[in-house]
Amino acid sequence: MNKLSSRQIVVFLALILTAIVGLGWYYLLITGFSFLFMVIGLLLFFFIAFYIIQFAIHRFILEKIRPIYKIIDFVPRKQKEEKLKFAPGFVELSDVEQDVENWAQNQRQEIERLKELERYRKDFVGNVSHELKTPIFNIQGYILTLLEGGLEDPTINKLYLARTEKSIDRMISIVEDLESINKLETGELKPQFTVFDIVKIVEDVIEMEHRLSKERKIWLTITGKPDKPLMVRADRKRIIEVVTNLVVNAIKYGKKNGFVKVGFHDFDDKIMVEVSDNGIGIDKKDLHRVFERFYRVDKSRSREQGGTGLGLSIVKHIIEAHNQSINVQSVLNEGTTFTFTLEKAK
Repeated sequence: MNKLSSRQIVVFLALILTAIVGLGWYYLLITGFSFLFMVIGLLLFFFIAFYIIQFAIHRFILEKIRPIYKIIDFVPRKQKEEKLKFAPGFVELSDVEQDVENWAQNQRQEIERLKELERYRKDFVGNVSHELKTPIFNIQGYILTLLEGGLEDPTINKLYLARTEKSIDRMISIVEDLESINKLETGELKPQFTVFDIVKIVEDVIEMEHRLSKERKIWLTITGKPDKPLMVRADRKRIIEVVTNLVVNAIKYGKKNGFVKVGFHDFDDKIMVEVSDNGIGIDKKDLHRVFERFYRVDKSRSREQGGTGLGLSIVKHIIEAHNQSINVQSVLNEGTTFTFTLEKAK
């Protein structure tokens, strides 16, 4: 015999209780019991019937809800999210509805996140392939030329070997930058905090990049230079890398006879460094992507300028590894300003 479902049990009990109520009324009427006794008996009977029916309906609801909760609990959720509570006691349908709505919302967000990660993965793989393909093909072409007789030609062999070395160096730079980003993301490459003068760091970078700025006829200077050192607590080597990346980018994408200015803002517990230029600028639609790996606003000009296309991504990861922030503001054909914060030394 097949097991009765909860719905069948509820209907069956309801019919039995209806029949009992009818028979009870008929019996009380024909036996002549007093009205008060009839009322007390019927109230007692009503409460008993109410709890029996409630129990049966509750069993029916639990039978339908339990699989839903099993499905919800089966799907992994973020650790920080509260676990859904399902107790064998009384269940509020409104709570169940809210739990299911929350679960559905979480799944929609997770799906969107996975779609975004998939898009990022495709872009990343495509960009890596494209960036490595150029030096690899160059190396292949140079070597084939040398093998086909160029090796014996003194006007070609050294030139092509030098170009091959340059392409190999580019590949090494890309791999090293990717390795640095990966270590920063995973926390393997932790900042080595020391106390130093950020103004002195900027002065050293400006001195190192003076030749490049002179070649491109870019005026490179510090604005509002403070009278006293601005001591910060950070990884000195990494901050030099940050400042160098921002200054070199500003020079490369600057306009002839333009400027690159570095300034400082002293707050209560932080120092903000500002690197601004009056170069080609960045379109508003591209601003949110400037820190992505290999993302280039002006692809043709970017490759002419050299670099791996990973500089700003590394800068962002370094600043975030210091638990600080970096921002960019730009107007197309007017200039760009990068600002980042560092912890002030106590």
